[in-house]
Amino acid sequence: MNPVAKLAAAALFAVACFCSSNLVFLAVLLACGFALAATCGMLRPAVGLAKAVFAFSLILTLVQILTTPTGAVLVALPWGYIGTGSLLAALTTVVRLVAAAIPLFLVFYVTKMNDITNAVVKVLHVPYKYAFTFTSTIHFIPLFMNDMKGIMEAQTARGVEFDAGGIVRKVRLMVPLCVPLLVSSVRKTNSAAIAAEVRGFNLRTASSGYKEYPFAAFDVAAMAAAVALVVCAVALGIVL
Repeated sequence: MNPVAKLAAAALFAVACFCSSNLVFLAVLLACGFALAATCGMLRPAVGLAKAVFAFSLILTLVQILTTPTGAVLVALPWGYIGTGSLLAALTTVVRLVAAAIPLFLVFYVTKMNDITNAVVKVLHVPYKYAFTFTSTIHFIPLFMNDMKGIMEAQTARGVEFDAGGIVRKVRLMVPLCVPLLVSSVRKTNSAAIAAEVRGFNLRTASSGYKEYPFAAFDVAAMAAAVALVVCAVALGIVL
């Protein structure tokens, strides 16, 4: 598929997730996301992503449960109550976030960053420096995570116990690690900037790349299907 078509379809898929509050429709989108992951051979990483997004969304769902008293009363609170509507809204939020994240994750995982950058520049005529900055940011995220993991393992080998104690203690132990991570990040960024300058970064234009990214019928069909999902999501929101 054309990288731009992949990005557009994934973005429209995410828009469809946020345009609907129908739990059944969101569950169908989530199932479609896992089906796409299975066809790409990425089911296990997609499940891992779903677990990570679920853990992140727990904070949002907790706030939503405690601050949106709707539906039948389940638990009375001093400032309101936890109702069936609160739990349903929290579940909808979790399913929505997971369903929206999976297609975007698949696009950036199975597509080369160079192809995404070049396709965005050639097809959408985005200035190369902006496309390069965007894709470089995504590229550096796992590198920074690996650096942080290495720093934590080094501190653990020196006797630091990150698993012991409460949240406050963990935060106090994590804050000092930001300094070596920042130093490592600056070094990597500086090295990447020097390498880009040596290769004529400022001289690159939309016509510099030799590879072309034409649209095929399958690309148009994928984007049309994504647009149809958005229309269905909006229609369900209006009807229901």
